[in-house]
Amino acid sequence: MSLSFRQSDILEIASAEGRVTVDGLAERFGVTVQTIRRDLTELADAGKLDRVHGGAVLRSGVSNIGYEDRRALNADAKTRIAQACAAEIPDGASVFMNIGTSTEAVARQLLNHKYLMVVTNNMNVANILIENSDCEIVMAGGVLRRTDGGLIGTLTVSTIRHFKFDLAIIGCSALDTDGDLLDFDFQEVQVSQTIIDQARRTFLVADHSKFQRSAPARIASMAELDAVYTDAPLPGTLPQRCREWQTNVVICG
Repeated sequence: MSLSFRQSDILEIASAEGRVTVDGLAERFGVTVQTIRRDLTELADAGKLDRVHGGAVLRSGVSNIGYEDRRALNADAKTRIAQACAAEIPDGASVFMNIGTSTEAVARQLLNHKYLMVVTNNMNVANILIENSDCEIVMAGGVLRRTDGGLIGTLTVSTIRHFKFDLAIIGCSALDTDGDLLDFDFQEVQVSQTIIDQARRTFLVADHSKFQRSAPARIASMAELDAVYTDAPLPGTLPQRCREWQTNVVICG
């Protein structure tokens, strides 16, 4: 498909914000809503976006979007989420941090923490925390996934089971309206489930775009979490269900 300049811009906006609306785009580009609807329909037909009521979202499926694209997606929101999460991590804690751009953002907020021990299967997290001389870094060995610097597999799971963490800071690829954490890689799911089992408390860091996507593999329920750090109110009945589950929701708006 050959994209028009406007359609290319629409894709860039969707990549940055996770979602676009017909009315918002029509006002932004100074065209009719019918024109925007045609653009979104063509982009959806080309497999670039998924149409939803009133607009479109980044395409969901059985594979994740590129890692560099994910790093740029909602970067400001991820920073706010990371700051709020890092503020709850005390000096001297043992922490596990898994694969993901949101956990990398948290790592950047830990550079002034003291006497941490961080275990991670995320090579990017380890490289960020090298700058903190008061942080002991332990790599959970495994098979290197070159696309994102993650370590996965049975060796990773075996290493994690040797620890009991004060805190686990985890991300996920998607969150559904039932409150389930979802991912694309079955091996990574097994790692994430083991992390939750080995942690005294588990914090999820996830921006609002995760509620606009889907993935095929289930990690866990939000009921198993102690806190969720996000940048927008949870959809549907999830706020009430989180109260019932005693899962604290922190909105970093």
